[in-house]
Amino acid sequence: MRLRHIEVFHAIMQVGTISGAAQVLHISQPAVTKVLQHCELQLGMPLFERVRGKLYPKPEAHRLFAETEKLNRDLQGIRRLAASLKGRAVETIRLVSTPTVAISVLPQAMSAWRKDFPNTRCELATHHTSEIVNTLRLGEADLALSLQDPRHPGIVAEPLAQGLMTVMAPVGTWRDDELGKPLSAEGLSGELIGYTDNDPLGELVVAACEAQGIHPVFRTVVQTYQIARSLVEAGGGMAVVDPFTAASALPQRVQRRPLEPAIPIQLYLLTAGHSPLSHGARQLADCIGSAARACLEKGLA
Repeated sequence: MRLRHIEVFHAIMQVGTISGAAQVLHISQPAVTKVLQHCELQLGMPLFERVRGKLYPKPEAHRLFAETEKLNRDLQGIRRLAASLKGRAVETIRLVSTPTVAISVLPQAMSAWRKDFPNTRCELATHHTSEIVNTLRLGEADLALSLQDPRHPGIVAEPLAQGLMTVMAPVGTWRDDELGKPLSAEGLSGELIGYTDNDPLGELVVAACEAQGIHPVFRTVVQTYQIARSLVEAGGGMAVVDPFTAASALPQRVQRRPLEPAIPIQLYLLTAGHSPLSHGARQLADCIGSAARACLEKGLA
């Protein structure tokens, strides 16, 4: 069956008459009849019973309809895309981010970007870095954000902003003259909030502590840095978090100090090596970089 045959066949299956299919497809009734006859001639069998101007599908038609339904949906999607391109509609930008960046950086970045791209469709999703790599390689996203360089041969990692791992504690933990000064692993005390096994940033923190002869004990273990931040804000303990999460914490509830020795953390823009960014996507990446740097400056204030 040709694509035109499938389109006409599905229209008839949905409305049940030649005239109705002609209206749906915006073509003449003789054209619908001709295409249907040609389709049945090619298949070597009638697909419908004709009764008083109405078409009743035979069992073969129902089976054919089920098998060609996805193809017909894809065809309609292609037609809508072609119409959008002809009408100069703006493309869809698909962005995937780790949860930390999505919460701490993206809202400000999207707000700034929307001023210049008010009509662009942007789809946002969150994944962990390993899933992000697969999403980019499969062409299911245009750009992505992560605090890790996956070091994958098919992925380009572009640094956008850099900060330091930061210790957060409930207000009142440190004196005013201690704020802003680095805190060594020995200074981690009280209820420590840690991360699940194999968390990349959590492993960096543990390694830094052990290098100083300190073996931290985490009685509270969480999956995301946002949960750790919320626990600290509620007075539930002390945590070492990425600089973007630290900067987005409520200043009236937490105190912050850089961890010593310093652990630099980069925000990376990830793209597939074979897929250059469109103008709109590149501008979005620039807005994300600006918002990330502004977030870090706020965290230092």
